Amino acid sequence: MLSDQELLRYSRQILLPQIDVDGQLRLKQSRALIVGLGGLGSPVALYLAAAGVGELHLADFDSVDLTNLQRQVLHDTPGVGQSKVDSALARLAALNPEVALHPLRGALDADSLAAAVAAVDLVLDCSDNFATREAVNAACVTAGKPLVSGAAIRLEGQLSVFDPRSEGSPCYHCLYGHGSEAELTCSEAGVVGPLVGLVGSLQALEALKLLAGFGEPLVGRLLLVDALTSRFRELRVRRDPQCPVCGARHGQ
Repeated sequence: MLSDQELLRYSRQILLPQIDVDGQLRLKQSRALIVGLGGLGSPVALYLAAAGVGELHLADFDSVDLTNLQRQVLHDTPGVGQSKVDSALARLAALNPEVALHPLRGALDADSLAAAVAAVDLVLDCSDNFATREAVNAACVTAGKPLVSGAAIRLEGQLSVFDPRSEGSPCYHCLYGHGSEAELTCSEAGVVGPLVGLVGSLQALEALKLLAGFGEPLVGRLLLVDALTSRFRELRVRRDPQCPVCGARHGQ
């Protein structure tokens, strides 16, 4: 059940027929893992907490740096030097004390990542490196948990949803393969703040759609964002039946 306070807090989204009280209850009963509390993870965490997702599991091994504050709006100047998880805990608890927050402060190895994924209903990859994305994808495929994946660098962003519960859904590896060892990070190539805010907000929206059960998630579709021209493109993405990560799960 929703309390009177919760009905008031979430009243604007409960008014939507696609969500209503039933959808809000589903959000309250949901658990989401956010991997990375930087530029993408900031809007993801803020919007999911504000929307009333019942449990947020927060994973990041890094500390707040002054250079983060241009885009990582979850954190603030007094928090410089503090762990990003602790900074996030304080901000999110102040935003919505109804949400249960579970900190994961250290770097996730294979076992701890598998346990973290198994403990939730949905995972949001807000990391900034290919190795982490690959590891998170593999853990989600193994556990059969949907993954909302976003990326942004320079003036370009990408977003997709990979859902191993769906027979036709590709996984992250189907799309990107083994990636590139020369992949740049934002600290090396730069990024504009509102772009990661946009991609992270879209990740939060996709998560809410999956958890509350409304709309059409970005499964099998890759959304490309060109911030320079304010244009969006969508590409269809098919599952690779020979994929070494998800192929065996579908009997290939």
